[in-house]
Amino acid sequence: MTLELHATPEEVMRAVEALRGLGEARQVAEKTLFGLALALEECGSNIVNHALQRDARQTFRVTLEHTGNAMVIELRDRGPMFDPTQSPVGEPAADDDDRPPGGWGIQLVRRYVDEVRYTRADGENVLRLTRRLETAAGQK
Repeated sequence: MTLELHATPEEVMRAVEALRGLGEARQVAEKTLFGLALALEECGSNIVNHALQRDARQTFRVTLEHTGNAMVIELRDRGPMFDPTQSPVGEPAADDDDRPPGGWGIQLVRRYVDEVRYTRADGENVLRLTRRLETAAGQK
């Protein structure tokens, strides 16, 4: 399923609802869907707010795929090149209270997906999030 979305928060939520609908139809566990929805909302919001500067005339694409053993979310935008996978891995420290807000979204995304891949192709940022699904035996 591919959605062409305008750079607005409402459109991000439309993608989240589409993900939830697909996941429910494919009987993906609620806990897994919750994490994927959070990751999609975070990445979509970053595209809207930073890459496309909330310019509703601009669009980005979200592709949702259920492969049997995984859910894959691919986001594509024509904003400036930005590779979120280059953000350092870590947890907030006690002295981070004085730090400007932001920068922790990728940590949240990494918590809920198994793989985060970034490429720049044909003038687009391409971010691919993959979450392996548990089998009937509870294995990923």
